[in-house]
Amino acid sequence: MSKVLIVGGGAAGMFASVFAARNGNEVHVFEKNEKLGKKLFITGKGRCNVTNACDMDTLFSSVVTNSKFLYSSFYGYTNQDVIEFFEDIGLPLKTERGNRVFPQSDHSSDVIKVLEQEMKRQGVHIHLYQTVTKVLAKDGRFEHLETADGKKTYGDACIIATGGMSYQTTGSTGDGYRFAEELGHTVTKLQPSLVPMETKEYFVPELMGLSLRNVQVKILDGGKELYSDFGEMLFTHYGVSGPLIISASAYIGKTLLKGKELKLSIDLKPALSEEQLDVRVLREFEANHNKQFKNAVGGLFPSKLIPVMITLSGIDPEKKVNIISKEERQKFVYLMKHFEMTITRLRDFKEAIITSGGVKVKEIQPSTMESKIIEGVCFAGEVLDLDALTGGFNLQIAWSTAHAAGSNIW
Repeated sequence: MSKVLIVGGGAAGMFASVFAARNGNEVHVFEKNEKLGKKLFITGKGRCNVTNACDMDTLFSSVVTNSKFLYSSFYGYTNQDVIEFFEDIGLPLKTERGNRVFPQSDHSSDVIKVLEQEMKRQGVHIHLYQTVTKVLAKDGRFEHLETADGKKTYGDACIIATGGMSYQTTGSTGDGYRFAEELGHTVTKLQPSLVPMETKEYFVPELMGLSLRNVQVKILDGGKELYSDFGEMLFTHYGVSGPLIISASAYIGKTLLKGKELKLSIDLKPALSEEQLDVRVLREFEANHNKQFKNAVGGLFPSKLIPVMITLSGIDPEKKVNIISKEERQKFVYLMKHFEMTITRLRDFKEAIITSGGVKVKEIQPSTMESKIIEGVCFAGEVLDLDALTGGFNLQIAWSTAHAAGSNIW
């Protein structure tokens, strides 16, 4: 039996504590907040998307950074294992669109409640209002923790599950990265991920609140396509947001860090080819042949978008549609298939769902999450350089890595 000290009472810390305790260890969880699972409480818009019920190929392809590192932990504790775990401890689940798994109650508080009950059932010692300030090793092995009150707690093993930098009001202030560096680990460049983006075009704030459904979004670095997908997006006062944009941010952050500006290209009518769309526009023009251009395109766009598209088209708004040239019309059609903006940066950590970057995974044993540098120190969850798309995949990383860390300490 070992004495296991866990830093952080979020998703990974709580989960690791259960499996470490089930192995017969004496387990202590140190949490700086007044309660456990503070970030978990707000995930999935307060509903907590606990995992994704997809196949393993989809699971791996939804991990953006270091998916190969997760081979052992994902197969060692799959998404189906997570579903069974929660149902076994008294949380009925349901699967929704996109294989997203939620509690039947739609309350994230129920996820936290059953985890906390299981921790108590397994005899885990929970220390709230305890801010760990140092994780210390001696002769290449973990020795003790220090808390803000100056107290030292000695143990045989330590699991660092402090989360990332996103949602800092929940206590994710990057402490784990500091602990890792002080122990000799490398921390890769940290940046927000799953986050809205800022654009520089003057017309974007005019579109604030406009939601576009069934559009195709591409993000381009010169001629190189970094991201492409169909779905829904939203305009804001600073730029763009919504599901497509949030997902795209996971793929473009590293390029933006180099100081590059990227091109966002929106196909407003992805179901139609340019030729088919030209026929559609021609039909619209013929039905309104005596109207001015500005009054003839109402059937093509949401009302908020009309003045912007008219301005960008370069066609005189007062011009009668029956004298618009074929060349002008085709340029207009091209604009609808390539509505472009310039992405200047991602929004910051306080709006990010997760953190990209973290403890370098080459320095971690993939099957146990133990440090290759300091014996007895493990890492779990978002503190590691692992991140994925939305849809329950980031929590699956937390559960699988926490299970690997907790269940391999004896």
